[in-house]
Formats: sequence, C-alpha cells, structure tokens
Amino acid sequence: MSTLTTIPATRLPRRGSGNRTGGLTARRTGTVVAAVILVLAVLWALIPQLFTTHDPNSGTFEPLLEPNGTNWFGTDSVGRDLYTRVVWGARESLAGALIAVLVGLVVGTLIGLLAGTRRGWVDSVLMRLVDVLLSIPALLLSLSVIILLGFGTINAAIAVGITSVATFARLARSQVLSVAGSDFVEAAYGSGGTQAQVLFRHILPNSLTPVLALAALQFGSAILQLSTLGFLGYGAPPPTPEWGLIISDARDYMATSWWLTVLPGVVIVAVVCAANYLSHTIRKEA
Repeated sequence: MSTLTTIPATRLPRRGSGNRTGGLTARRTGTVVAAVILVLAVLWALIPQLFTTHDPNSGTFEPLLEPNGTNWFGTDSVGRDLYTRVVWGARESLAGALIAVLVGLVVGTLIGLLAGTRRGWVDSVLMRLVDVLLSIPALLLSLSVIILLGFGTINAAIAVGITSVATFARLARSQVLSVAGSDFVEAAYGSGGTQAQVLFRHILPNSLTPVLALAALQFGSAILQLSTLGFLGYGAPPPTPEWGLIISDARDYMATSWWLTVLPGVVIVAVVCAANYLSHTIRKEA
C-alpha cells in the first residue's frame, strides 16, 4: 500500500516585487536629494551671509586660483571668490525665475480659465493668440520682449515669463474643460450657485494641481533661460553676481581655468534637475 507524502507549499516571491521596492527606495532617495538641493539654493538666495563672509564684488585674492581649502570654487580673473559669487548669484537667478513663473502662471491660467468657461468666439480668439505665442521660438520671443522693455533682471524675468504663458494657458484650458463637465459642477449649478461661485469654488481649485506641477517644471526651465540671457548680456549688468553672467565672464578662460565655467555650470544643472525631478514627482502623485 503506497503512502502519499505531503509537501508543504512554499510561497514564492512575486515576480518584480524586489524591483518595485528598489524603485520606490530610489525615488524616495531622489526626492530627498532634490529637496535638499533646492532648499540649499533657496537658503543661498535668502541668507547668503550664512554661507560665505567674502564680498562677491571685491577682488581680495590672487586671480585665477584653483579650487582650494579657502576658495572652494577658486577665484576669477580679478581675484573674486567664485564660490561667494555663485552663492550671492542664487538671489538674482532664483528671484528672476520665481517672477518668470508667476507671470506665466497668472497670465496663462487666466487666459485658459476664460477660454475654457466662455467658449465661443472668446475661446477662438484666445487660443489663436496662444498658437501665435507657441509658434515663436522662446529665445527669440524673450529677446524681443527685452528689447522693448530694456535690460535688467526684472525685465528678463518678465520676458521669460511671457514665453511660458501659452503653455500654462493650454494646460489650464484643458483642465477647466474637463472639470466643467463633471457631475459635482452640475450639482453646484443645480443648487443655485452663480457662475462666479462655481468657477472659483469648484472649477478653479480642481484644475490647479497639474498647473502647479507645470509651474515647478517651468521654474527649472526659467533658471536655464535666465542664465542664457545673462550669458548673452541681456540680464543683470556686471558686476552683479548672476549665474549666467558668471559663466559669461569666464568664457575667455575656459582653456586655462576650467573651474570658472564648470563649477557654476554644475550648480545650475543640479538646481534645474532637482526642480524638474520634484515636478515629475508632484505630477505622479497628483
């Protein structure tokens, strides 16, 4: 007589569970690193005296010193501490990027809100204006606006903000159209709500999450565009410490003093990548 042997079942790990756990840990680590970089950049802009005691505009050191224990980023051609200029330059660059994002966010959201709620000829006219803005290259449009307004950090920020109006407007309009057809909006109208009440209490708050995520993404893009304008000489006037202008002043020494362009460039890339990473994280969790 044969006997049956019962083999206890063992639970096998599901395929891909380790990859998901590792991916989640990597995303959390990336989010923490990105947040630390942005917080550090904001602190540089708000309280630069906490991070350096040198004057960003006075040449108190030997010119063209390599990075060392005293001058972490070395010195420039007139003996100014490069690290100090990068720290103080965060104020100009981040403030300009913030103004640019606010211009694009406010104006673009208003256009998208009007186009999505009014419909008809208002929608057609506004969207044709948006199409015109989208058809012009961002750099060319920003340069044209700066020529009209004049040079300077504020004018450059406004010019960069105008280049992002069309992107905000299209996204805001699509979100408004999606939310406006929802059941809770119809219920709000049915309960006696006026158009203004429904618009500002229901439609606008429920349409802003993707728009705010885009604002975070545009923040990094605005830093790059402002640095480009500063590099071309259309931003802050010298000797103002501004990231694009710092690299512009160092372009004649790229062959002999690599740190003058590489280290400020690394800072710009790190801040922009951190802002973009956080933006993508916000959009995924929204």
